[in-house]
Amino acid sequence: MPDTHIAKDFDRDLARLDEKISRMGALAEEELESSLRALRRRDPEMAEQAILRDREIDRLEQEVEDGAVTIIALRQPMANDLRMVIGILKISSELERIGDLSKNISRRVITLAENKPPKPLKKGLKRMGKQVIRQLRDVLDAYVARDAQKAREVWERDEEIDEAYNSIFRELLTYMMEDPRTIGMCTHLLFGARNLERIGDHVTNIAENIHYMVTGERLDVARPKGDETSNILPQAAVSKKSAKTAGQGASGEGEKSVKNGGEGQGA
Repeated sequence: MPDTHIAKDFDRDLARLDEKISRMGALAEEELESSLRALRRRDPEMAEQAILRDREIDRLEQEVEDGAVTIIALRQPMANDLRMVIGILKISSELERIGDLSKNISRRVITLAENKPPKPLKKGLKRMGKQVIRQLRDVLDAYVARDAQKAREVWERDEEIDEAYNSIFRELLTYMMEDPRTIGMCTHLLFGARNLERIGDHVTNIAENIHYMVTGERLDVARPKGDETSNILPQAAVSKKSAKTAGQGASGEGEKSVKNGGEGQGA
């Protein structure tokens, strides 16, 4: 009988944590959508509202952490039950980071209010934003349903977000090289795109945690990553470097010819 009561108490406590995670997920999705809408419209007031929403996510994250610690201390869960509690704790942390990154996008909006980004960039950011929102929505559905297969599908799609980020990165570099006056605006947009890419990474972390919670197995294969921005150089810089190398080579050949000619005259 006591064991039955303990099991019921644990299930009730776990259900409360589940409700908080669902609320956090809904708020994180709303905040991200509001931040991206504010970016498209260059609306500082909308961005401010999105920033305020982040406070509620922070509060819920603290409540989840306190609740998880209480469950572990009082219920002493083991095996599958402990895995569920630890998984919920990790997911709440990932959702809190998603809220912070969405807030960062909103802050960029306030700075960019007087600047109008080129249409191709707006389209690229809009497309990338939709991809990230879809990922977040799908991973939250996978959590509610405890669907390991759906979580894995989300995990596998992370590369699509990286590819979108690579494309935006290249476009922004091109605009900055062609017109240095756009460097300030493009830098803020670049940080905004980077925040979206990082949100995608946190969504992937949530997917990994869901898979482990449900199956007890970790996704031990290499995470699909397509971020190539560390290997991208502005084309002008590459051309300048190549020209410099070629110049040094020609100079070396010239010095060698002079030296050889001098030796011939001496002979």
